[in-house]
Amino acid sequence: MTTQLLVLSAAVGMSLGLSGCTSTIHMEPAVDANDPLCAEVTVRLPDSVGDQSRVWTDAQATAAWGTPSSVLVTCGLEPPAPTTQQCVSLSGVDWIVDESETPKLRLTTYGRAPAVQVYVDTTILSADSVLQSLAGAVQQLPKTSECTAPATQEDGEQGEGSTP
Repeated sequence: MTTQLLVLSAAVGMSLGLSGCTSTIHMEPAVDANDPLCAEVTVRLPDSVGDQSRVWTDAQATAAWGTPSSVLVTCGLEPPAPTTQQCVSLSGVDWIVDESETPKLRLTTYGRAPAVQVYVDTTILSADSVLQSLAGAVQQLPKTSECTAPATQEDGEQGEGSTP
């Protein structure tokens, strides 16, 4: 019994010592981070994206890859309203592309609730490869709508999303 206790104590001490060497990325959770659908997404996220390994984060329904982090993911956002921003479809998931911080892109799912947002440093990884790596996890969210081309003024209809 004493030997087992000694081995257990050593294992716990070793794991605590090793965890002290691992950096944790600070992130803020989204408003709906506790949605069970976000848990379905986060447990399916890959261990690596490209050549970037997953690192620990300190907020629910978040993930990060790389040191320094080149990819950040947050689940639990309010689904975006129709927009005129560029929308791309990759591996069955529609993404609104925010290029306001180029070469870093902010990509938010369109037509999925809750929404997922991915922040990618495109000097390190291509956004397309990141989104393809995450698609299997994000597809867990129910699809409620999709990107469509905005309607022209001539046809009088309002489109949702933006041009694919």
